[in-house]
Amino acid sequence: MQSISSLNVVDLLLDAVCIVDADSRIVFVSPAFERIFGYRPEEAVGLRMLDLVHPEDRGTTADQARSIMQGQLQLHFENRYVRKDGRIAHIRWTARWIEERQVRLAVAHDITERKNIEVMHAAIYAISEAAHTAKDLIALFEHIHQVIGQLLAAVNFSVVLYDAGQNVLSYPYHVNERHPAPGTLALADDALCAEVIRSGQSLLLTPGTRAALPAHLLPADNDSAPLYWLGAPLHTHNGAIGALVLQGYTEHAAYTEKDKELLQFVSTQVAAAIERKQMHERLAHMAQYDQLTHLPNRQLFLDRLKTALARARRDQSLLSLMFIDLDRFKEVNDTLGHAMGDLLLQRVAQRLLECVRGSDTVARIGGDEFVVLLEGGHAREHAHAMAEKILAAFGPPFDLEGRPVHTQPSIGVAIYPDHGREEHHLLVHADEAMYVSKKNGGNQVHTAPPPQSPPLPAVAVARQQA
Repeated sequence: MQSISSLNVVDLLLDAVCIVDADSRIVFVSPAFERIFGYRPEEAVGLRMLDLVHPEDRGTTADQARSIMQGQLQLHFENRYVRKDGRIAHIRWTARWIEERQVRLAVAHDITERKNIEVMHAAIYAISEAAHTAKDLIALFEHIHQVIGQLLAAVNFSVVLYDAGQNVLSYPYHVNERHPAPGTLALADDALCAEVIRSGQSLLLTPGTRAALPAHLLPADNDSAPLYWLGAPLHTHNGAIGALVLQGYTEHAAYTEKDKELLQFVSTQVAAAIERKQMHERLAHMAQYDQLTHLPNRQLFLDRLKTALARARRDQSLLSLMFIDLDRFKEVNDTLGHAMGDLLLQRVAQRLLECVRGSDTVARIGGDEFVVLLEGGHAREHAHAMAEKILAAFGPPFDLEGRPVHTQPSIGVAIYPDHGREEHHLLVHADEAMYVSKKNGGNQVHTAPPPQSPPLPAVAVARQQA
């Protein structure tokens, strides 16, 4: 048996022993170099070690090399290298300069696994934090993209969400160098995502695995299809809510089974973050929007009115407020039931939205009372013209599950600055003007009189008696 003393101990080391000259060119490496860096010793000799360093770390590495050559002993310097297969290796070095030989002697300890664990923990923390700090889902998706980009090649990255009720996929976040976002698709129309969501398992498609995949999973257009496709399910307690998808069109994104495990691990935290942000957005929506009509509620409307008044003062523009009340709405509830009454309110909300511009606000402030806020006007006639348009829109009957129902609005109009400069004043004048329309038979528009005109005591008394 060969004695231990006769063995080449350097060949047995798990760390790589490297000798490089003053120009950083490799003179000798031990066999462990191949395990850590991917190059066989005979391939490595003659290469410049500095050229293998990750581009972002070359500057600090060159500085360290100069310090060693000036006689300083290097202990535990860490940097990154690009392996032969393109993966990143994290190395901790111990090195010294041998003056008589004019070479650097260094020992490389592979700390990639430790660094990956640290990066994973940092990624999970960053995703969790983003769920609380991101202003909306899109901002969350952008942050998730950045985090995953630190772990994997993520030039082409998509967040795909699954609506189980409609059985459709949407692509709210889609960054791809070759293809735009697909829009909404039936689940079956994206076979790879469908497989990930249905199975609850990550899926890796590579040039080497294509032949083993079922035909229905292979992309139809091979010319524009990615070389590599990696997807992981977004799994929650309520089932899969979507998938994370990475695509690569070149060997720079040559995903592996290890990458698949990594994305699967991260996707669990991503799913929790998305679910949390969706819940927060639902709660915020419930606090600001009417649950029946999905129009802004009273509080959100008052906030918008306050902001709009500030803009009108700054721009010296007009602002119009319309108070709308449905005529004889109670009769619909009494004769057809509250379910039909609710449906009528939904139909009314939709018809009002069709009358106004995207910059205007339609809100439901209670019962059968609606308000319309018109901004940016420069002619007082604009508010009356809009009110007449709304009256005309109420001409055709509303279809309530096959039953035609007629209802008309009573509309009151108040204008800034004619009828007041504060929210309360405009609301009071518009409300009183609406009541005049209703008292005079409904289905008409009444504009509030200027404040200097005599008040309407009869109206006030009538409202108290109503």
